[in-house]
Amino acid sequence: MSTLYERVGGQPFFGQLVERFYQGVAQDPVLAHMYPDDLSDPTRHLALFLGQYWGGPPTYSEERGHPRLRMRHVPFVIGLAERDAWLAHMVGSVRVSDASPEDQAELIDYLEMASRNLINSV
Repeated sequence: MSTLYERVGGQPFFGQLVERFYQGVAQDPVLAHMYPDDLSDPTRHLALFLGQYWGGPPTYSEERGHPRLRMRHVPFVIGLAERDAWLAHMVGSVRVSDASPEDQAELIDYLEMASRNLINSV
């Protein structure tokens, strides 16, 4: 059986997914202040993380170490509003992708779970 990474076409899929995501984030009043003006590094990091998570090469870990998602997000106040805004942009990006409906559902299930785990404020 192939990995989701292989089924969606590899790293280019995740690069495009994250580019679309950050286009929304850059304009979002709830989220934009949490990110640097230059989104090049966050875009690359997130695309590499997602690619690795879904079966791609371990480039993210080789460059940045263990993902430690919760620890990396501690400096940011992430409540329901932030989580919901982040998830809406990410789900929107997945929905307009050319991934199959099954792969989209798998991606979205993961994103929902991961975003819930990053909430650190009431």
